[in-house]
Amino acid sequence: MRVLGVDWGERRIGLALSDPTGTIASPLTTLTYRARKRPPLRDLERIAREHGAEAIVIGLPLTLAGEESERCGDVRRAGETLAGRLGVPVDYIDERLTSVRAKRVIHSLDLPKSERERKGRVDAVAAALILQGWLDRKSRQ
Repeated sequence: MRVLGVDWGERRIGLALSDPTGTIASPLTTLTYRARKRPPLRDLERIAREHGAEAIVIGLPLTLAGEESERCGDVRRAGETLAGRLGVPVDYIDERLTSVRAKRVIHSLDLPKSERERKGRVDAVAAALILQGWLDRKSRQ
């Protein structure tokens, strides 16, 4: 089963996709949008359909104390809209510090500086970390 992972940022939405067995998450792409504008739900829907996603995992921007932030409501509404359009389940997972971990992963790679600092790379890797955490949790159940 392919699963789409989503790192919902304020300016960019990082996307990741699982392999067909639902074992390994890989960074996919990044969508950009402007604050206070409608999120690119049509683009998300198109990408999910193109890749045959049967479920979606969205990172929730909890506070460092583990409480829901203001943005969590917006993320949940967008997730529910997407679930309704696609007819697939949506699950939410704590995304705290995934961007920090993603930056560490990218900096550990032997990439030229221009590639390491490319906008969106961190967001897609963060989405992969979110998705991989969810996949790992599911495999232990």
